[in-house]
Amino acid sequence: MEVTAVATQGGYGSSDWVTSYLLMFSDGGRNWKQYRREESIWGFPGNTNADSVVHYKLQPPFEARFLRFLPLTWNPKGRIGMRIEVYGCAYRSEMVHFDGKSSLLYTFNQKSMNPTKEVISLKFKTRENNGILLHREGPNGKHITLELVKGKLILFLNSGDANLPSPDALMLGSLLDDQHWHSVLIELLDTDVNFTVDTHTHHFRAKGESSYVDLDYKISFGGIPRHRKSVAFPHKNFHGCFENLCYNGVDIIDLSKKHKPQVLIMGNVSFSCSHPQTVPMTFLSSRSYLALPGTSGEDRVSAIFQFRTWNRAGLLLTSQFQHRSGAFILVLNDGKLKLSLSQPGHPVRDVTAGCPDNSSDPGCASPLNGFQGCLRLISIGDKAVDPISIQQGALGSYRDLQIDTCGLTDRCLPSYCEHGGECSQSWDTFSCNCAHTGYTGATCHSSVYEQSCEAHRHRGNSSGLYYIDSDGSGPLGPSLVYCNMTDTAWTSVQHNGSHLVSVKSSNGESPQPVFFKYTASMDQLQAIIDYVDHCQQKLTFHCKKSRLSTPHDGTPVSWWVGRTNETHTYWGGSLPDAQKCTCGLEGNCIDSQYYCNCDADRNEWTSNTVVLSHKKHLPVTQVVMRDTGRPHSEVAYTLGPLLCSGDNSFWNSASFNTETSYLHFPTFRGELSADVSFFFKTTAFSGVFVENLGITDFIRLELRAPAEVTFSFDVGNGPCEVTVQSPTPFNDNRWHHVRAERNVKEASLQVDQLPRETQTAPADGHARLQLNSQLFVGGTASRQRGFLGCIRSLRLNGLALDLEERATMTPGVEPGCPGHCSSYGHLCRNGGRCREKRRGIECDCTFSAYDGPFCENEISAYFGAGSSVIYDFQHNNDTFSKNSSSFVALFHEDLTLTGEMATLSFRTTGMPSLLLYVSSFYEEYLSVILAPNGSLQIRYKLNRHREPDVFNFGFKNLADGQLHQVKINREAAVVFVEVNQNARRQVILSSGTEFNAVKSLTLGTILGPPGADRDTQRAGALGFTGCLSAVRFGPAAPLKAALRPGGPARVTVRGHVAAASRCAEGAGPGAPAPEATRPLSGRSGSTDEGTPLVNANRSDSAVIGGVIAVVIFILLCITAIAVRIYQQRWLYEKNESNIPKTGDNAETALKSELNMQSTVSESQKEYFF
Repeated sequence: MEVTAVATQGGYGSSDWVTSYLLMFSDGGRNWKQYRREESIWGFPGNTNADSVVHYKLQPPFEARFLRFLPLTWNPKGRIGMRIEVYGCAYRSEMVHFDGKSSLLYTFNQKSMNPTKEVISLKFKTRENNGILLHREGPNGKHITLELVKGKLILFLNSGDANLPSPDALMLGSLLDDQHWHSVLIELLDTDVNFTVDTHTHHFRAKGESSYVDLDYKISFGGIPRHRKSVAFPHKNFHGCFENLCYNGVDIIDLSKKHKPQVLIMGNVSFSCSHPQTVPMTFLSSRSYLALPGTSGEDRVSAIFQFRTWNRAGLLLTSQFQHRSGAFILVLNDGKLKLSLSQPGHPVRDVTAGCPDNSSDPGCASPLNGFQGCLRLISIGDKAVDPISIQQGALGSYRDLQIDTCGLTDRCLPSYCEHGGECSQSWDTFSCNCAHTGYTGATCHSSVYEQSCEAHRHRGNSSGLYYIDSDGSGPLGPSLVYCNMTDTAWTSVQHNGSHLVSVKSSNGESPQPVFFKYTASMDQLQAIIDYVDHCQQKLTFHCKKSRLSTPHDGTPVSWWVGRTNETHTYWGGSLPDAQKCTCGLEGNCIDSQYYCNCDADRNEWTSNTVVLSHKKHLPVTQVVMRDTGRPHSEVAYTLGPLLCSGDNSFWNSASFNTETSYLHFPTFRGELSADVSFFFKTTAFSGVFVENLGITDFIRLELRAPAEVTFSFDVGNGPCEVTVQSPTPFNDNRWHHVRAERNVKEASLQVDQLPRETQTAPADGHARLQLNSQLFVGGTASRQRGFLGCIRSLRLNGLALDLEERATMTPGVEPGCPGHCSSYGHLCRNGGRCREKRRGIECDCTFSAYDGPFCENEISAYFGAGSSVIYDFQHNNDTFSKNSSSFVALFHEDLTLTGEMATLSFRTTGMPSLLLYVSSFYEEYLSVILAPNGSLQIRYKLNRHREPDVFNFGFKNLADGQLHQVKINREAAVVFVEVNQNARRQVILSSGTEFNAVKSLTLGTILGPPGADRDTQRAGALGFTGCLSAVRFGPAAPLKAALRPGGPARVTVRGHVAAASRCAEGAGPGAPAPEATRPLSGRSGSTDEGTPLVNANRSDSAVIGGVIAVVIFILLCITAIAVRIYQQRWLYEKNESNIPKTGDNAETALKSELNMQSTVSESQKEYFF
C-alpha cells in the first residue's frame, strides 16, 4: 500500500507512552529503510500523555508491505506503550525482473507519438551497482541512455552534433543499489530535459539545437540488444526489478505480459520481483564490532563480504592465529585496502570485524578507529553467515550493530555546498571544498569579494582590476572589472569590440551588425547597474555619406540595441526616442537643418561623439548601420566600455531616533542558508538591529552590551547564540561592520576584524529556518529594546534593502546618517584632510605633498642640469598661519618658526647635490645636501652670527640611483632625522631654536646664497639632477605648487623641470622614463579628427598608400616644428621687451615670465602634432 500518514497514542489509562520513535519500512521484511521527515531528521516526536493523538502527514508518501516502529525514548515514569494507526491507499503494481542478460524492446506507433514531448517513468530496485536501464538511438549517433554507474543514475544525452566534444551527462541519486525501490521520471521537450530521481530533480537545457524527441521509434529497457550494442556502451545490462514502467502513458510491462507485438522480449524475463533479498548490517560507531567463530583445523582462511562506507579509514577485519603466534589485519587507509600478515602458515582461531573491548588481537591495538558503515553477504570459509542468527543471539557476538538495515546516509544528496563547492563526507558529517569558487564558509555561501568598486575604494584600494560580487551570496558569480579610483569610484566593464569598427556594404548587401560581448554576463551587468548611481557609455561615429535617419520622414536607418534586446534610435544624452544627437539638442550641428552631423550626408568625413546615459537601456549590445549601400558611403564607430559610478547600497542608511521606531520589510527567506551584513554606529548601550519571527523559529541580531554583539536564532533545535566580545566598546559613534551567517553546518558571527565566532549545528537536527512575520530593522515587534543610532548597507542573502526609501515614510526614522570621517578619515594619508559628503568622504590634499583620491599619489619631478623650483613663503604666509601650529609669530614679512617638519624623496647619481634649501631674510637657513662622497648632510644655521650645525648621516653613498626618503622634524633645538624608514636619529642644535624671517624654499640650483657655508654654496651651484618627490616643508608643497598650478602659491620654475609619474619608476639612475614625464612648460594638445583609421586589407595599394601617408606625415611634422620654433622665438622676444628694466619691480617681471610660459604652453597646445 501507499502510506500517507501515521498517528500514535499512549497506552489506554496508563502512564505508558513513547516520546520519540523511528519509522522503518520494507517490502520483504528482511531489508529495512528508515523514513526521514526532513533532509536531516530521522525521528518522529511522539506523545506527551496517554490520551492525545499525534498525527503526521508523510511528505512524500512511500510504498511498503511492512512497517516497523522503533521507540527511542518514553515516559520515564512508565513503560513503552503505543497505539498506532496507519493511513494510506491501495497501490497498483506491475513488475518485471531482468537477470542481467535480458531486455525489452518497445516499438511504438508513429501516429501516437507526441512530436514535442516524451515522458518516461519507472521504479527500480537492485543490488548491483552498474547496469543500463534504458536506451534509445537516432541518426548520426544521437541517443539517450539511462545507466546505473556505481550506485548513481546517469542520463547520457548525445545530440549527434559532431562539433560538440562529448555528450551531456546528468547525474542524480546515490546508494541506489540498496535493494529498495527508487522512482525515475524523464521529461523531454525538444532540448529541455527534466530528470527526477526520488525527490531530486535536475532541470537542464542540452547542448546543440537538435531535438531529443526526434529519435528512432524503438526504445529498449533493461539493456541494449546485442545486435545494437555500440563501442560507446560496452557496459552490462541491468540486473534487478522494474515496477510500473510507462512510456508516454503506455504500460510497457502490461503489454509484455500480454505478449503484444509492440514489445519484443529478449532473454529470461519474469513478471515478478523474485530477486533474493540480502540482510545488511550497520556498524553505528567506531566502537561497533561483530565477532564470529573462525574455521578450525585448516591451514588457510577465507573471508568474503561486501562493505560500504564514507570514511576513508577504519579497521575492517582482524584475526589471531592459534597460540597467539601471529595475526592478519585488513584496514581501510586513505580510501585504500591494506592487508598486513604476520607469521603466515598458522591455523586461524577466529575472525573479527571491528574490535571488542579487552581484545588481545594485535589488530585491535591499531591507532585506526573501528569501521563505520555497512556490511552484507558475509562468508567465512565456504559458509555464508546468516545475520538473522546473529540478531537472535545464536551466532557470534556484537555491539552497536543494527541488523537488517543499512543506515548509511548520503549527506551530499542534496548537496548543501553552494556556488559550485565540492561536497565530501564521512559517516556523520560533510564538508565543502570552496577552492576556486570565489566563496567561503562551511557551505561556500559567502563571497570573498567586495560588492562594488565603491567598497574597494573605502578599503583604501587604488585603481586596478578587481573582482566584484554585486549580489554577494546570491546566485550570480563574481565579475572582473576595472575600478578607477578618482573622487568617486568608476566601474569599467570591457567588451570584445573596443577597436574601431568599419561598416561598408559589399555587393549591394546590407552589412552584418556587430554584437558586443562583455566580460560580465547580462545578469551580472544588470546587478551592477541596479546598485550604481549613474552609468554611461561613449559612442563615437565617423560618417561619410552615411546617415542615421532619412531626411524625408525621419525614419531611422541606424539604431542600437540595449541590455533587454530593445531597439533604440536616440543618440547621446537626449531623452529616449528623441532621435536627436547631442549636437541637435545643443544646436551646434554642422548643418542646422539636421539634428546629427552624419545626417548632413556630406561626401567627407564628419563625426559625432555621443554619451548614452539612460542606465536602464545600457549596456549597448549591438549597433546597426544600414545607410552604407550608396557609392562612397562608409561609416566607422568606436564603442567605449560601460562606465558606472557610485554605489547606492553601500551608503544607503537610516538614523533611528527613538527606541520604539523601526523599519519593516517582507519576511526574510533563508531556510537553509541565511546571511545578514550591515554597518552600524551608535552611542547607546544596547539595542536590536534586526529581528524576524516565526511560530517557534526566529532570527535576531542585537547589541546586547556596549562591547558585545549577539546573533541568536532557533530552527527547531532550541535557541542558539553566537556572541562576539570586543576589548573596546562598540558604542563609540564609529562605523562597525557586522556579518552573521547561519547554514546547516554552523552559525558564525564576525564584527570588524575581530576573531570570527562559530557554533556547530547538531548533525541530525532540524535544518530549515521557517519565518512568517515581517522583518524588523532597528527594533522589535514588541517595540522594546529598539536601536538608537545608524544602520547602513543592510544586505540579506546578498539582497540590499533600501533603508532610505522606507525611512522617508516612517516616524522616528530619518534617511541618511552623517559622520563618516570618524571611521574613514584614516584613508586620507600624507597630511590629507577628510571632508564629509552626503554619501561617504573625500580627501582634501591641498596641504599635502601628494594627490589622488586618498592623497597617496606622490608628486614627482625630474630636474635637469641647472634647473630649480623656488617657493616664495612671503606670498603664502596665510597658509602657514592658518594651517600649522608651529608658526608662533607673524609680523610683516617676519615668519618665525619654532619648529618645522620637512620630507622629501630623491633619486640621483650626481654628487655633490643640493636637495633642499630654505632661506631667511636674516641669512639663516636649512640645507639638505649630498656630500662629494654621496653621504647625506643636514645643515642648520639659526643664528647669523654663529657657524652652522652640520650633521652627517653615515658614509653610505646615497647617490646610487635608488630611491631614498628623508624626514626631518625639528622642535626648538631638538632635531629628529629618519632616512629610508630606519631608526630615527636625534641631534641637538647649538646655533639657535628659532628660524626667523623665513623667505623661500629652493629645490635644485641656487647661485650664491647669502650667508651659506662653502659646502652648501658648492652643492647649490651644481644643483640637483635626478628625481625629487613628496617634498613638503610644513604645510607647503613646492612641487605640487609648481606642477599643479591654480592656487595662490608663488612658484618660480627655471630650467628643465618635468613631471614624473613616480621616482621609483624611472628608466634609469637620475633619468626619467620617457613615457612617465612631461615638461612643465608645455602640454600636449588634441590631434585633428581626420579620416578614421580602420583595419586595411593587405594589398599592394595599401602598402603604397601607407608610404604616401608616411611621407605626408613627415612633411607635416617638419612644418609644425618650424612654426612652433618661430612662434616660441617671437613670443620670447616680445615678452623680453615687455619686462621692466628696473630691478625693484620683481613682481611685475615674475608675472611677465609666468605669462610668457603660459603663452608658450598655449602655442604648444595649438601646434603640437
